[in-house]
Amino acid sequence: MKWYPAPGKLNLFLHVLGRRESGEHAGYHELQTVFRLVDRADRVGIGLRGDGEIRFSGVYGEDNLCFRAAHLLRQLTGIAQGADLSLEKVLPVGGGMGGGSSDAATVLLVLNKLWHLQLPIDRLVDIGKKLGADVPLFVYGRNALGEGIGERLRALELPAAWYLVLAPQVSVSTKEIFSSALTGQSKALKIPPFFPGQGRNDLEAAVAARYPEVAAHLEWLRQRSPQARMTGSGACVFAEFTSEAQARALYNQLPGDMQGFVARGLDRHPLLDSTD
Repeated sequence: MKWYPAPGKLNLFLHVLGRRESGEHAGYHELQTVFRLVDRADRVGIGLRGDGEIRFSGVYGEDNLCFRAAHLLRQLTGIAQGADLSLEKVLPVGGGMGGGSSDAATVLLVLNKLWHLQLPIDRLVDIGKKLGADVPLFVYGRNALGEGIGERLRALELPAAWYLVLAPQVSVSTKEIFSSALTGQSKALKIPPFFPGQGRNDLEAAVAARYPEVAAHLEWLRQRSPQARMTGSGACVFAEFTSEAQARALYNQLPGDMQGFVARGLDRHPLLDSTD
């Protein structure tokens, strides 16, 4: 078994524009967001099996998206091969950094090579849509403007940046937060270009009201970096810096009851060029 990275993401802003009334994704919210990949990553272990079975060891058992991704890929392609899967979690669970979605995308990208399927990226993106709204981003593998429910992606060039990410020790329910989201509070931005600090996260107020820990972390960070904001539907909050030294200087000021880490912004997914 070999280990492969499943990087996290930050939503540099997140606007909730409305709710779809019809079609495949009726009831889902229309979004506009900028996704930034970061080097903080889970690790997914993947190895071939000769008996055609797919076996997974790790959190959530067979409900894990890694397991579901492998089964879906095999079902849709008719491949007879199997795989051993394992997972080491590093990204916060329920933190809004896309950990489970990234894990699933890594499985799709790696098994596409190990099973010699040779599916193009756009086909893998379509398969990813069946697993979750954020999976297509990680298969796509580039920083992107996301629209629709987040599945319509357009590559964006973003400047080098470092992030201090704080991780409140709560797991936020994405479904719960979106059900209470106020739609139409923000307008769509014309992007590109994208400038740091543009937009806001329309889900912040709902999360802060329900999770005092998120509100406290956001307030602490915002006092020191006014453009700090929450990623996704929470719970993680972050501030952007132009250098690692700036991010680590603030990290070193963290109170003892707060947890966090420094992450570097990526230009592309580390598996985009090779999964050998």
